[in-house]
Amino acid sequence: MTERDVILNQLAQGLRPMAQGIAWFDALSPEAQSETLRHLSHHCVQARVTADDGPESVRRAGLRPTHTPAVLITRGRIDQQLGKIAGLTPPDERRKAFRLLIAALAIADERRRELFCSDGCGHWWHRLSDAD
Repeated sequence: MTERDVILNQLAQGLRPMAQGIAWFDALSPEAQSETLRHLSHHCVQARVTADDGPESVRRAGLRPTHTPAVLITRGRIDQQLGKIAGLTPPDERRKAFRLLIAALAIADERRRELFCSDGCGHWWHRLSDAD
């Protein structure tokens, strides 16, 4: 587990305010932002984000449906679209992508907790609130 993994999972679980997450993300170098978005898209794939999660992710992220990341997540194969979202380069699009991918991870992880982890699990990220 890395500090980045902890921060991303805390954001997805609502254990850290999104404003703090955006400030953290904005302070990263452009290369580190790209790496973080790729890493976050991988987390989304692992958590089994589906195309059906797209509209709710857009809503939770507070994006307009016409924003580039919002358009991408609602069209095409989800794994390919997550990669495209992670590859956005303009700084304002990266920030939107970050918010959207955190929202998508939150939705998929909530579902995973309900379906597979409700009776307990070994996922370290599901015990973050216990560390407080």
